[in-house]
Amino acid sequence: MSKNSLERSANNQDPSADAFNVGFRSAARLFAREQPVTISMVALGLIIPLYLFIPRELLKGRTFYMPATWLDHALPVAPAWSLVYLSLFLAALLPVFVVHQQELLRRTVNAFLAIWLVAYVFFVAYPTVGPRPSGVVIGDEFSVWLLRSIYSSDFRYNCFPSLHVAQCFLAALVCARVHRGVGAVAGLWAALVGISTLYTKQHYVLDVISGALLAYVAYRVFLRGYPREATPEFERRLAPRLALGAIGTYGLMVAIMWIAYLNGVEI
Repeated sequence: MSKNSLERSANNQDPSADAFNVGFRSAARLFAREQPVTISMVALGLIIPLYLFIPRELLKGRTFYMPATWLDHALPVAPAWSLVYLSLFLAALLPVFVVHQQELLRRTVNAFLAIWLVAYVFFVAYPTVGPRPSGVVIGDEFSVWLLRSIYSSDFRYNCFPSLHVAQCFLAALVCARVHRGVGAVAGLWAALVGISTLYTKQHYVLDVISGALLAYVAYRVFLRGYPREATPEFERRLAPRLALGAIGTYGLMVAIMWIAYLNGVEI
C-alpha cells in the first residue's frame, strides 16, 4: 500500500468525496460570481412575453399557413416523445449552467436576443398554425397525459421558424465554445428535441430546419470569434458537471410531473 493510501486510510478520507467537494465549491463560486446586467439582458426579458401577444393581438383576422411536407404527413403522433420535447426548456438553458465568462455571456445573450427578434419578424410576416391532431389524444399512459398537458399550455401558433429548436441548437453551439464534449452532447440533445417536435406535432419539418439554421447564423455572427482559450481551464473541466446539473433538474421536473399524474392532476 502506498504512503498516500495509508494516510487516507488513517484519516478515513474518501478521495472521491474530496473531489466532489472541490467540484461543488468551485461550481458554487462560479454561480456566486457577479455578472453585470446588460441592456441586451433586459431587452430579452422584456420581449419574451410578446410570444403570447403576437398570435392573440397582432394576428387577428390573418391567414394562417401550414407548411407541411410529405414527411410531416407520414410521421404519426408518438406521445412517448413528449418526455424529450419537454426537456427543451433545460436544453435551451444549458448556457446558464455552463457559461460564466462575462464576454462569452454577453455574446450569448446578444445571440439569443437576435434569434427571438428574427423569429418574431417571421411570426408576423408568415403566420403559421401547428399540425396538432384535431381530436383529443386518447390514453391513460403518463406520456399521453404529458402530451395533453403540453397541448393545453402551449400555443399552436408561432411555428416558423421553431424558436424551441433554435434556442436548443444555439445553446449547444455556445456550450461548445466552453467544452467540446458538452457541446456535442448538447447538440445531440437539440437534435432529439427537434425530432420530438415532429412526433408531438408541435412543429413541421421546415420549422425545425429553419430553427437550426437560425441558430447557426446567430452563432456565426455573435460567437464564432470568441476563442475557446479565453475560458479558464478549471471552468472547462467543470463544464460537464455543470451540464449534469441541467439534466438533474429535468429529472426532478419529471418526478414532480409523475406525482401530479399519479394524483390525477390535469394541467
